[in-house]
Amino acid sequence: MSVRKMIWNLQRSTNFSKILTPMRHSVNRPPTPDVRDEQAKELNLQEIINIKLIESGEKERLMELLRERLTDSGWKDEMKSLCRAFVKKKGRNNVTVDDLIHVITPKGRASVPDSVKAELLQRIRTFLVSAAV
Repeated sequence: MSVRKMIWNLQRSTNFSKILTPMRHSVNRPPTPDVRDEQAKELNLQEIINIKLIESGEKERLMELLRERLTDSGWKDEMKSLCRAFVKKKGRNNVTVDDLIHVITPKGRASVPDSVKAELLQRIRTFLVSAAV
């Protein structure tokens, strides 16, 4: 099944625009949807996928898998040692959590093992195929 067809099926099966569309009110007639508001509230593909992942519980399972794989690969210990080294270098009283996040985040994202990324990507693709059918 093509990606376009999967996207079309997801959008067709998810009718969130009617739920999120505000109604215009009038004294003489019942509320009617505003076309401009409907276009502004239309969900993009990433939002639709995120909603489907949350509703199915798959997002939590993926997060748990990610935690497990990162711990098994030693990534978590590596990040912990980088944090400790940064705090030791700057001094305990001179470091904020924001400083730590700013310095460590790029290193952490770059050092996630490719095998973990590939496994998660495959699981997400499998989910998308099953959700679109």
